[in-house]
Amino acid sequence: MNRNFILICLFIPFSILIYSCFNKCCAPTQQLGNWVELSKGANGESTSGLVSFVIDSSVYITTGIDSAGNYINDLWVYNPNSSGNAWLQKAGFPGIGRKSAIAFSLGNKGYLGTGFNGTSALSDFWQYDPSINVWSRIADFPGTARFGAVGFGIADYGYVTTGGDSSNYYNDFWKYDKNSNLWEKGVDFPGFKRSGAVSFVYNNKGYIVTGIGTGGTTLNDFYSFDPSQPDSSTWTELRHITNYSPDAYDDGYTSIARSGGVGFVMSHTTSDGGGDRAYITTGSTNTTWAYNFATDLWDQKTPYERPARSGAIGFTVQNRGFVGFGSNGKTTFSNLDEWKPDEIYNSKD
Repeated sequence: MNRNFILICLFIPFSILIYSCFNKCCAPTQQLGNWVELSKGANGESTSGLVSFVIDSSVYITTGIDSAGNYINDLWVYNPNSSGNAWLQKAGFPGIGRKSAIAFSLGNKGYLGTGFNGTSALSDFWQYDPSINVWSRIADFPGTARFGAVGFGIADYGYVTTGGDSSNYYNDFWKYDKNSNLWEKGVDFPGFKRSGAVSFVYNNKGYIVTGIGTGGTTLNDFYSFDPSQPDSSTWTELRHITNYSPDAYDDGYTSIARSGGVGFVMSHTTSDGGGDRAYITTGSTNTTWAYNFATDLWDQKTPYERPARSGAIGFTVQNRGFVGFGSNGKTTFSNLDEWKPDEIYNSKD
């Protein structure tokens, strides 16, 4: 056989190997996902520990604490598609000022409760009706007063769990019926007691992940809640968010766990194989991760590019994801960024 032919045959696969290695290992990494700064907060206000709820095509934000330590009761509505000033002020929250409360929407109304006023944990609850721009006090949360809890709405019901006070963390689970204005005790959240978790809703199921537990431990368990199931089956444990299993899928799960982060859901994305995703970011780490509902797996995305912070808000409006506000302990922020999951990162945005 021709010796030159042998050398060529050896060289071609070697070249392919080098090319493959360069593309997979050595080429500059361009993580999918781009952060785009849209605006400052309403009137340029810097706020941390605030809450948000979404009604129709707008998000409502309120409460929290500013850079001077003042508790904020202003209510602002933000519509990302509005012309001119996207921020409009509405009737201020009439309850005591607070941070680290919870909020959710049921139908065309928003709900807000619990939190910390600088001295005490709180248990009062309120309803906001945007059609008449009026707040009304509703039945108090019947569990132990707390802050740093999670809450979410599914159909006609609101759900509240986790959180803590100055002495304890909790995992009791409560359901609020908007039609009867009554609370009912449900099956306790089966995960570790915690504060500063992230919750989100997808296909009429609630999801709870991350947070900090007893002894300052950052937690790695992950659960979904399905209210259509009987009590014995409402909670389902999902895969852990650290390198917990002997399998390879979670070997890279090095920075999903956190406390004080935010989460939101977007549908019909095209990256990572496409589909519907939940995203978590900020908190005790700026890494951004995408959760695939179809596979119960996570993919790392472009980190949140603003300064690290806790007490931010994350929300979805018109299938657009947003993150903003928060504090790093020294600086309180007013920026609002949009997450573009299917774009290549651009540092100039």
